Amino acid sequence: MRNTGKGLGKGGGKGLGRGNGQGRNKGGAFGTGGYCVCAKCGTKIEHQQGVKCTTLKCPECGHTMIREELLKK
Repeated sequence: MRNTGKGLGKGGGKGLGRGNGQGRNKGGAFGTGGYCVCAKCGTKIEHQQGVKCTTLKCPECGHTMIREELLKK
């Protein structure tokens, strides 16, 4: 039986599925090396493997640091 009315029937489930489950950075990591940069004042510090830049605060102004590659986009 096919539900075609305006009620609470079961849908056909034909979404476009554009997400591909990749999340941020199109599924790729930035790798080792690089820098964490303050988006407010521009201070750069060397990225430490296993430590997200967003967990660090700028030593100069206290703003949240972000990965340098994200600023270049």
